[in-house]
Amino acid sequence: MMLRRPWPPLYTAAYPPECFYPPPPVVKPPREYYLLAPYYRDVLPPPRCPCSCFRRHRSLDTVASEEDVQHYHRPRRSMEDLLVVDRAKPGRKMRQVVGRGDSNDNRPRFIAVTTLEDVQAVRCAEFHPQGNIYAVGSNSKTLRICAYPKLSDLREDHSTYQPTVLFKRTRHHKGSIYCMAWTPVGDLMATGSNDKTVKLMRFNPETSNLEGQEIELTMHDGTVRDVCFIEDTSNKSSLLISGGAGDCKIYVTDCATGQAYQALSGHSGHVLSLYNWGGAMFVSGSQDRTVRFWDLRTRGCVNVVTPITSPGTRSGSVVAAVCVDPSGRLLVSGHEDSACVLFDIRGSRSLQAFRPHSADVRSIRFSPSAYYLLTAGYDNNLVLTDLQGDLTTPLPSVVVASHTDKVISGRWHPTEFSFLSTSADKTATLWALPPI
Repeated sequence: MMLRRPWPPLYTAAYPPECFYPPPPVVKPPREYYLLAPYYRDVLPPPRCPCSCFRRHRSLDTVASEEDVQHYHRPRRSMEDLLVVDRAKPGRKMRQVVGRGDSNDNRPRFIAVTTLEDVQAVRCAEFHPQGNIYAVGSNSKTLRICAYPKLSDLREDHSTYQPTVLFKRTRHHKGSIYCMAWTPVGDLMATGSNDKTVKLMRFNPETSNLEGQEIELTMHDGTVRDVCFIEDTSNKSSLLISGGAGDCKIYVTDCATGQAYQALSGHSGHVLSLYNWGGAMFVSGSQDRTVRFWDLRTRGCVNVVTPITSPGTRSGSVVAAVCVDPSGRLLVSGHEDSACVLFDIRGSRSLQAFRPHSADVRSIRFSPSAYYLLTAGYDNNLVLTDLQGDLTTPLPSVVVASHTDKVISGRWHPTEFSFLSTSADKTATLWALPPI
């Protein structure tokens, strides 16, 4: 029997607030539906929205974004449109597709919409939760906040242009900006640097500017490699999680007071990646080849995983990137030996290791619907992998974007099917699919 996603689907209703809708009918779907469907797909047939403006969920083959709360619809895109499939061979071998191809090739291509140029390598970029702006940090110590462009008029013959910079600070840190993060509501922003500090700043979404006195955190004794936020619902405040080199500790800071009140020990190597998917839990990936799960309610590590990157052996590799799907049930780790590992968290088992890149994997993120995985590597490529269906079989993957040097990070837009990439080629590029 084939192993499917190790969790059942959940029923979640979502409609524009102005729409009244009746309760869904009680209809029991066939057993196969539970096996094949991911957790976020609705179990029951959706009731029709009275204003006919809302589509309940994305179909399995949807690739293009659908702005559900807007009163318009965008055409659907299939993963098959982006791939060249050799169906004569088992495993659905994929030929990598990038660029526009010849004149007879009508497959859609991710297009470089905007490119922000810097004088040094661009290490990090993050979308604001509202999606209307994004921040970029580089080795030149410069922090920029850029406007997200309108994509409805995007065409295949689009000419890449410089984004509109709304805010710029040239000497934001004394060293390179290695990482950044926004709070889920977008009112705070944090950046980490190899000057061993973390800067916490208040952000005004209306003016797109940083306001007030910034807080500089100096508890780290090495490069700060990653940061993320956790919402403390009990105290209605935000907590900042930061980790990096030096003592290899992970620090928890109360954003209301600007004081680090907890230091989490456990990793024996530099902390390279942090990720929170909501709630009090987060994961960390380290140079010691382990992934650790932390729960702030227990004040410590609750699980340690050493992803196996070479099947049939017990060997692992440096964990350079980690990501967990929105349900908290599927972990994906990226490694320096070019492997990605899928790990069933609740079942505590590895599902498979695959190699979408030919060099270090430095960034991993699920798409907004969690159907697809975006990975960035030191082979200069960004790769899209389809995670639908059986997660133990070979996964369809395709190169969707490339830089002229190492790709350091890739980040999805919160709602659109577009993403940002940063690279050692001194650019940060926004990629998107043109409408059909």
